Amino acid sequence: MKLKLDLHDIFNKGQDIERALRGIMDEAVAKKATLVEIIPGKGSGQLKKRVLRFLDQKDVKQLYHRVEKDSKNFGRLFVHFRWK
Repeated sequence: MKLKLDLHDIFNKGQDIERALRGIMDEAVAKKATLVEIIPGKGSGQLKKRVLRFLDQKDVKQLYHRVEKDSKNFGRLFVHFRWK
């Protein structure tokens, strides 16, 4: 199962970004998704950095297996999960 989160609409709303990221991670865990695609967009790269900082938090980092930056599309990240 693959989930997708597009942050284009809330790029300038700090708490909404945090809430959306937390929500998609919780949904991925609940549904045992194997992949979450997060689209911060290309822009200046600040939103992507913010997403990466969120994913690097200790409590969030233990939920997923790895993060992959899309080599063909700078404005997209993949969060991979591994379930036993």
